[in-house]
Amino acid sequence: MLKVAFTKKLSNASGPTAPPFRLDIEFEVPNGLIVLFGQSGCGKSSTLMAIAGLMHPDWGYIKVAETTFLDTDRRINLPAYRRQVGYVFQNYALFPHLNVAENISFGLNHWHRHHRQQRIVELVELLELQDLVHLPVGQISGGQAQRVAIARAVAPYPKILLLDEPFSALDDELRATLRAELKIIQHRLNLPIVLVTHSRSEAMELADHVVTLGAGKVIEVGLAKQLLDSRSDQIHSNFRWG
Repeated sequence: MLKVAFTKKLSNASGPTAPPFRLDIEFEVPNGLIVLFGQSGCGKSSTLMAIAGLMHPDWGYIKVAETTFLDTDRRINLPAYRRQVGYVFQNYALFPHLNVAENISFGLNHWHRHHRQQRIVELVELLELQDLVHLPVGQISGGQAQRVAIARAVAPYPKILLLDEPFSALDDELRATLRAELKIIQHRLNLPIVLVTHSRSEAMELADHVVTLGAGKVIEVGLAKQLLDSRSDQIHSNFRWG
């Protein structure tokens, strides 16, 4: 179960004289593949950052399974490095001076060499990167780079995987392929995943549960098919159905 509730005042992108933008987020969903859905600027990426410990809410409570990441009332706030969160950014954030295997194992330096190599082999096979292991990441395609970024994020056995618009830079065919692969990865690793998107088709194809956001608030929470098949007037007026 993922439980998220927090508030945060952010500076307004319209300018210093504009009133601050307030996030007031609250939802609770079972583990699985959870999609944060909504237009740009509604608070999706900020919610990921709050879960990861990269943004500090003014007030909040965040719990993943049995681990409390944040509870301001009890003065609990695990630092990012202790939250055991895998995070894939929109631009992948791979290390260009390292090859594929070195990128995957970057967070495993404290592991015994044998266990580190074993984990690399497992993930290379899972994400079909066998022929790329020793290549510099600058020589691989966008889709391959996305697979490497996911492998690196899940390598240290995180409690949860966060994906911020992971397929936005890819063409339609490759995007469809990676969506299908992500579902397989989620089931094989039995790992809760939270994915940000503004695309209805992506949310429909991937999500077990959808959290729909708008203007810094949660509009609706529920099973993907029930919410997105309804195409409510409110959602239609606010979001692009890509």
